[in-house]
Amino acid sequence: MKAGTKRIGWIGAGVMGEPMCAHLLAAGHNVSVFSRSREKTDVLVAAGASWCDSPARVAENSDIIFTMVGTPDEVHEVYFGEAGLFAGLLADSIIVDMGTTPPSLTLEIAERAATMGASTVDAPVSGGDVGACNASLSIMAGGDA
Repeated sequence: MKAGTKRIGWIGAGVMGEPMCAHLLAAGHNVSVFSRSREKTDVLVAAGASWCDSPARVAENSDIIFTMVGTPDEVHEVYFGEAGLFAGLLADSIIVDMGTTPPSLTLEIAERAATMGASTVDAPVSGGDVGACNASLSIMAGGDA
């Protein structure tokens, strides 16, 4: 994907999410970012990311939205909460869940996205924080063609 051709959203700027998003910024992509702890996005905003005050706002400003969120409860809130991603999701968007989300929740996300005209990719990663920092993660992706 050529930098600047798609609006990128990133939700989750923890130990893995922050460096992963930083690689997108370094490659020249325009990124809207949200994390529950705003200070975790300070480095990303300083590198050019646009802060959004909710997952819904990220979704409203993005063609492709990446999530890197920890627990199933957090994932559910990020997607289905009152100001969650689905509250702002645009038709034809692509959601990429890069966390380790239970299969039942992954299916729930995919079904909801489909009813809204969006697509999903389940893309958990392996390689830990070192892999995230070094851009050497293995990404296992699955979804509709």
